[in-house]
Amino acid sequence: MSTDPMTGPAAAPEMLSRPGRRQRGPLWFAWRRFLANRAAVAGGVVLALIALLAVVAPLITPAGPNDQDFLSEALAFPSGAHWFGVDDLGRDFFTRIVHGARVSLTIGFAAAAFSVIIGIPLGAAAGYFGGRTDWIIMRVIEIFSVVPPLLAAMLLGALTGGGFWMIVAIAALFGWVQVCLLVRAQIKAFKEKEFVRAAQALGGGPSYVIRVHLIPNSISPIIIGFVLAIPMAMMLEASLSFLGVGVPPPTPSWGQMINTGLDFMYFYWHLAVFPTIALAVTVLATSLFGDGLRDALDPTMKAQ
Repeated sequence: MSTDPMTGPAAAPEMLSRPGRRQRGPLWFAWRRFLANRAAVAGGVVLALIALLAVVAPLITPAGPNDQDFLSEALAFPSGAHWFGVDDLGRDFFTRIVHGARVSLTIGFAAAAFSVIIGIPLGAAAGYFGGRTDWIIMRVIEIFSVVPPLLAAMLLGALTGGGFWMIVAIAALFGWVQVCLLVRAQIKAFKEKEFVRAAQALGGGPSYVIRVHLIPNSISPIIIGFVLAIPMAMMLEASLSFLGVGVPPPTPSWGQMINTGLDFMYFYWHLAVFPTIALAVTVLATSLFGDGLRDALDPTMKAQ
């Protein structure tokens, strides 16, 4: 019988009294817990809207992100024709903001994907084999944990010249640690279960047991690690672009726009305020969505 509070012994009489009722799985209860978290739902809705704007950007913007079609209106304030104003080079600023969402979200999701690709096998090996393998992987994690990601990223960005894929690689280099720890903890908890021992008794090797039995049962922490790695990568990209070692111009980047807008802050406030709000709202929405997903998929983590 499930230990979930919604399906525990108190709910047993009701379930027994309705023999025709379809048994509800853990995903249904996770979905109910997620919907009960209003902040997480709001974060998910906002994140979905931002992603939708990024996808349909060419259809809703008056020009391309680098088109200088409004030089005669340079530094114009927000208006009906230009919702977020015009920058100093005659580019529609709403267009730049929306296309900047494409860059930030793409880097966030790509870095999170690579973090999962690195973190899953390392976490699985550490959790399953233990001993020396676990010791070595944990020492590597400790090294990455004590190195400030931003300082290391600044150094690597300065040495390599930055760029889109370099930022993805740098973000994944530090993002895999959380995924690895989550997968390691889950596999350590499952490796002594009966179904794992049965697979081993039937001749299943470590690779088979990990791939077929343990990793599928660790999907919840994998999803959690993936979602929580996205805002970290986005903040890292914005920080590097702000410092001039991130996405090179003229590609629109919120960090880059904030840096440029600071030069005009006292007279043309919109050039710094709008990209700052866009970055803050996107990172906050992603973080709220990730926290809610974590609490829904593994409610025991909320109490720890």
